[in-house]
Amino acid sequence: QVQVVQSGGGLVQAGGSLTLSCTASRLNFDDYAVGWFRQFPGKEREGVSCIHWTGGSPYYDDSVKGRFTISRDNTKNSLALQMNSLKPEDTAMYHCALSKFDYCTGAWRQYEYNYWGQGTQVTVSA
Repeated sequence: QVQVVQSGGGLVQAGGSLTLSCTASRLNFDDYAVGWFRQFPGKEREGVSCIHWTGGSPYYDDSVKGRFTISRDNTKNSLALQMNSLKPEDTAMYHCALSKFDYCTGAWRQYEYNYWGQGTQVTVSA
């Protein structure tokens, strides 16, 4: 059974940084594009970033461009999201996810993602 486990997150002041990590097991990690979504209270999950199986040409939502960096290490079946210059409006539950495809479609459609992490809370105080 595929497992996707997240770590990182927590509480940080505005302007600070956090790193989220995600590790998948029991699959061929480099067969999948991987991404990060976030969910605000009472809202649907929205796409944050996605990276192709090669690790190239990442996608970012406009709200995080220039502040967040996605990366992957296929040798370790791992994915990371470095979040800098955090804002209170970044406060949300963050989820990593593995796509059905090996490339990012850029459309942030949740049904394109097969496997999800358990979620980790990021809280940014003003």
